[in-house]
Amino acid sequence: MTLHASTASNLPDDAETCLSFTISGPWGHFRRIEGNIVKQTYRVIPRTTVAGLIAAMLGIERDGYYDLFAPGESLVAIEPATELRTMKLPMNTLSTADEHLASLNPRGKLSIKLPDPSKPRQQHNYEVLVDPAYRVDVWLSDDKRYEQLRSLLESGESYYVPSLGLSEYLATVEYHGEFPIETGPNGETVTIDSTVPEAVDSIVPQPDTRYQIEQTPAFMERDEGGRTTSAFVSYAYNPDGGSLRLTDLSPQTVDGRVVVFT
Repeated sequence: MTLHASTASNLPDDAETCLSFTISGPWGHFRRIEGNIVKQTYRVIPRTTVAGLIAAMLGIERDGYYDLFAPGESLVAIEPATELRTMKLPMNTLSTADEHLASLNPRGKLSIKLPDPSKPRQQHNYEVLVDPAYRVDVWLSDDKRYEQLRSLLESGESYYVPSLGLSEYLATVEYHGEFPIETGPNGETVTIDSTVPEAVDSIVPQPDTRYQIEQTPAFMERDEGGRTTSAFVSYAYNPDGGSLRLTDLSPQTVDGRVVVFT
């Protein structure tokens, strides 16, 4: 399933304001779902990762937040705030397959399983983002969760430590504030600061401006195995952290920036 952009005409009626923050760190890795010997990363932080990040800040358990970020229940705009650079890093890892896990305190009341340190390490090449930063604008229809998120952002607190994909890639969250979601600007062509969903045919090429297209997971649902991706979105974006010119769009303005929500 492919998702389409949220335009001014189909925004939820109660989506009047949004919370805006920048998530950044020295490293990031958002594993692409297609398998490869080199563990590649998405350049744009996926919407599903943003949902997981916010859920971690709110203290929501794994697989317990998909309805909160379902279509019509949430809006997210993502803007690369820096040039999206990558490099390859070799890493030694231990397998987490069930047959390679060792029980700790197996006879006690509380038992956990950890990778067996006596097993040989496996070396994998990871493609990682260098100094990534993303400006995120988010609206939630759940007023209680929205107010909780605003309170946490204002106080600089989080239930779980925020990270950029991998738990060891710790992140910093900078809160910008709560802003009205305004309609426009209107025009034959508009300059968009955020990534633009499903808009490859609307791009107006500009001299010295690069653009790329990337399809990433957008929504997830519970299933018997835990979760599954229920929709994808293709983003157009400027890998240098700049804006793009596009036609046939009805964008929104947040804090003086022109964005498109999904």
